[in-house]
Amino acid sequence: MTDEAGANNQPAGYVPPAVWEWDRSNGGQFAQINRPVSGATHDAPLLVGRHPLQLYSLGTPNGQKVTILLEELLAAGHAGAEYDAWLIEIGKGDQFGSGFVALNPNSKIPALADHAATPPTRLFESGSILLYLAERFGAFLPSAPAARAETINWLMWQMGSAPFVGGGFGHFYAYAPFKIQYAIDRYAMEAKRQLHVLDTHLATRDYLAGDAYTIADMAVWPWYGGLLDGAYDAREFLDVGAYPHLARWSAAIAAREPVRRGRIVNRVTGEPGTFLRERHEAADIDRALAGG
Repeated sequence: MTDEAGANNQPAGYVPPAVWEWDRSNGGQFAQINRPVSGATHDAPLLVGRHPLQLYSLGTPNGQKVTILLEELLAAGHAGAEYDAWLIEIGKGDQFGSGFVALNPNSKIPALADHAATPPTRLFESGSILLYLAERFGAFLPSAPAARAETINWLMWQMGSAPFVGGGFGHFYAYAPFKIQYAIDRYAMEAKRQLHVLDTHLATRDYLAGDAYTIADMAVWPWYGGLLDGAYDAREFLDVGAYPHLARWSAAIAAREPVRRGRIVNRVTGEPGTFLRERHEAADIDRALAGG
């Protein structure tokens, strides 16, 4: 690329160097926590509560997937799904503490340790955690081969698609230090394509895998139901009212009591009744939902 060709680039005249170098000031809202290397930045052992399942997370869409499943399991009578949910404040760099990095070398929430095994089983990546818990408790993952495959299809679809919504559309529309039309248009087009995929699919079935509510729904809902609910303040921009079947599905899931409970765990802000920093017993959620 020549300097002349770079005149219309953003910033004007920018030409990628032969070898990229990290500019610590570049990155917008997340400049202070993003970095091009992995590993711990400080010593911080993880706390361990009294339940076998120890979750370390934040109430983002990826974090909500796991707490929703755990609350669904408890509501379905699986007492062994009791858990402690410890807050990992990614804006403060908690994910780079030594204990968290040992649990998840990728330094992303959520991460789970199952102390029912010796040594504890470590789990990271939300989809991996959902599959592990569904198989461990024999719930929300169909046993019939075709239905199981369809559930995993949509679980993997979410894991591959949502980064275009969050790291793509959400970042450039809401968080980037300045607006870049090309980037916003590119990712808005993909976000709307994904919304249309879901809306078209849900026109002929109650849930993503068919008639049964599964971990696929729990994985997809926090991201795409979130867009319908106003994530990134983009409801009007994305014209989310154009997806009625997706809206019907999203409302049905939002009305579930375990979803109502799970979605507030490890959230740190909001109106009373919408957030709970940590959860160590069911009563913690009861108090939070009551506004306490």
